[in-house]
Amino acid sequence: MQVIVHGGAGTSVSEPVPRQATLDEAADAGASEADPVDAVEAAIRVLEADSRFNAGTGGAVQSDGVIRTDAGVMTSDRDAGAAASMPGVEAAISVARAVMEETPHVLLNGVHAVDFAADVGVDVERDLWTADTRQRWDDLDDHPEGSPLDHRDWIQDKFGEGVAEQREATEQASGGAASKDPEGRNQKDHDTVGAVAFDGETLAAATSTGGRWLALAGRVGDVPQIGSGFYAAPAGAASATGAGEDIAKATLTRRAVRHLENGLGAQAAADRAIEEFGELTGSSAGVIVLDSDGGFGEAFNSEQMQTARV
Repeated sequence: MQVIVHGGAGTSVSEPVPRQATLDEAADAGASEADPVDAVEAAIRVLEADSRFNAGTGGAVQSDGVIRTDAGVMTSDRDAGAAASMPGVEAAISVARAVMEETPHVLLNGVHAVDFAADVGVDVERDLWTADTRQRWDDLDDHPEGSPLDHRDWIQDKFGEGVAEQREATEQASGGAASKDPEGRNQKDHDTVGAVAFDGETLAAATSTGGRWLALAGRVGDVPQIGSGFYAAPAGAASATGAGEDIAKATLTRRAVRHLENGLGAQAAADRAIEEFGELTGSSAGVIVLDSDGGFGEAFNSEQMQTARV
């Protein structure tokens, strides 16, 4: 089994060594499986359970103070499933797989996805908060009340670029050092986890996330959208990470696989897709790719993207 995993494309992180160890563990867990879907699920479950990654436990907080998870999975046979906007669900990838295998649909969301998860045996009462996310939420000057439009107004200077600016101001006020949680992690964003696997016949791609910090309550990004956060076809498979709204608009993983279909190898396809993405959006993202010849590819235009492969 060939497996490649990523731990998110974004800013630098304060614990690259232990994060890399977890990524290596995730790739090994996937490679030990005999089936590509088992492989991507096993790999991502390792990452969802590690609070250093923005998926499952350790996910981002939305404007109403709730952490919601999303995930998607697809095979080169064009089977696909996704689940979105699930509070209390760490194993989002397992719910996405159940949607693919147990329903005639490709996407469930919200409380109904949580109810479905409970019915198929996925734990839906996990505490997804960490000391880091709790401190960041509690340290905000205020918390929004009122209607969705009130929440929208509140997040205008906090979502996306506003988060980085707010954190920079905090660091300057504290003497230039990034604040840390009790476990010593800097409060720097990292985004989404993903895996792609190939057993010589079938490919599978999967992606899981805890979203983006201080998004509007109920926001769903690229991760559970086929062709955006994940995609698989006979030519190859890909998982993406980064600025979710822009990834969705550019259909980043479909773009990468299309380059495979047009004859590029995995690395060239990843490079071309990220180059085009940057030109189209001006945003940052990363993508991992496996092609039907067993070739690996990875590319990003953010500050960093940690990966592991077997």
